[in-house]
Amino acid sequence: MDTASARVVVLAGGVGGSKFTLGVREALRRAGAPAATVVVNTGDDLWLSGVRLQPDIDSVLYALSGVNDSVRGWGRTGDTERVNAELQAWGAGWPWFTLGDLDLGTHLARTGWLRDGLTVTQVVERLSQRWNLGVRMLPMTDTEVDTHVLLQDGRRMHFQEWWTRHRATLAPAEFENPGMAEALPAPGVVEAIADADVVLIAPSNPVVSIGPILAVPGIRAALRATAAPVGGVSPIIGGKVVRGMADVCLTAIGVETSAAAVAAHYGARSGGGVLDAWLMAEEDADAAAAVDGLGIRAVVAPLWMRDLEHSAALADAALRA
Repeated sequence: MDTASARVVVLAGGVGGSKFTLGVREALRRAGAPAATVVVNTGDDLWLSGVRLQPDIDSVLYALSGVNDSVRGWGRTGDTERVNAELQAWGAGWPWFTLGDLDLGTHLARTGWLRDGLTVTQVVERLSQRWNLGVRMLPMTDTEVDTHVLLQDGRRMHFQEWWTRHRATLAPAEFENPGMAEALPAPGVVEAIADADVVLIAPSNPVVSIGPILAVPGIRAALRATAAPVGGVSPIIGGKVVRGMADVCLTAIGVETSAAAVAAHYGARSGGGVLDAWLMAEEDADAAAAVDGLGIRAVVAPLWMRDLEHSAALADAALRA
């Protein structure tokens, strides 16, 4: 593939997706290629204190604009929390879910536009205009399909409560996205996939970041139908998750925490899945033959995204895979 002219689509969510998107942007910039289209998970979204939060959208937005707090892994750098403290003094919101003041400005702007009648796609476009992001951001859908967790004890709760408050320590039975059956891909998503020269699945949580994107009716079919090769990057290195509690999510759906098992979870396009190629860490090289046996071409490469150079090198390897 000629990277210099490649039309690239990335499916992403969370911190891993943000870092990978930065790498893709840099790799394409160096090659003089067109800007990528990034389809972002909105399953993490929620209403809190009357405002609409979109954690994965904002993670990618802040990372691309260079205002993200890379130490905490979420929110804006240098943010303060005066409004959050006042909300807690009123007994509003969630005391374990911090809203930074600058971050809250984003949420208020988003909520106002939504209440004015704009779609999520239109709101993301407005948010993207403030900074020169160097990519085209699209939400996976304009429909509210917030992820809920059904616990083994029968209780249900929003994913953010399970993830942030309980740190995934409550045993999940399954993950649900109410309203998903009626959802449609956001305008431009299916068209971008159809017109792409390559589609990349970021090393995001396969269950709650990439899973909701693939669950939107029409997106999996678009991946199956596109003439572009579809490559994925493993979020598992050396049999361990890189960040977060993705292993708990994988266990809940019966998938082993290994690079080969996640590749099998996505499946080969030749067998009804979505992958043509799978980038695996050097630490997992001994499982490459097993991935090849699935009908997915295994590519072994360094996966640690320690800085922009490593992220760009990974993105370049994924594009060339």
